[in-house]
Amino acid sequence: MKTIGLICGMSWESSLEYYRLINEYVKQRLGGFHSAKIVMLSVDFAEVEELQHEGRWDGAGKMMAESAKVLQNAGADLIVLCTNTMHKCANEIEAAIQVPFLHIADPTAEKIKSAGIRSIGLLGTRFTMEQDFYRGRLAEKFGLNVMIPNEADREIIHRVIYDELVMGKMDQASRVEYQRIINELILSGAEGVILGCTEIGQLISPRDVSVPVFDTTILHAQAAVDLALK
Repeated sequence: MKTIGLICGMSWESSLEYYRLINEYVKQRLGGFHSAKIVMLSVDFAEVEELQHEGRWDGAGKMMAESAKVLQNAGADLIVLCTNTMHKCANEIEAAIQVPFLHIADPTAEKIKSAGIRSIGLLGTRFTMEQDFYRGRLAEKFGLNVMIPNEADREIIHRVIYDELVMGKMDQASRVEYQRIINELILSGAEGVILGCTEIGQLISPRDVSVPVFDTTILHAQAAVDLALK
């Protein structure tokens, strides 16, 4: 079994899910007393959030790259970044390490394609929905038609993530708003929806939506275990 290196803390609530899911999947695969070999580095999200909203992505990239190097030096055989938004810094991370980096968009896109879906709705932070580092990878590498909400709804999704979900708050009114926004995407042609922020799965589940839901936290954790046990 390879050792999985987790860059955590963005937010710690979703990082907790990564740790739980990865260990559960290892136990399912190997049985008995097996659990995952993991090294973790958890950053201070307040520092990351400040860099994000000030547009200081060079500083954020340096932080992520240094974190990946620490994990590699601690014995990690592969690196998993437990957040969607910070995959904007994927190139900096890959350039800093010699072990594989498992990009969160890749197992998500592979699952979407295996379901026969081409037009997919995307929810996430404004950075993930609006910038090309995530949407572009889904479109260019996997040929997906990525649909995002209108500007006002993108602001709602972003606000709920930062004001509620990363704080561990689950509000029924926000769930209803997310469902409304997803339904708008479906009416516009989305055949499924990506929960493209690692906290959204705490608010929205497949039973809340009438089309297939692709939870990036779950798919990323499963892919990490697949690679660790390969």
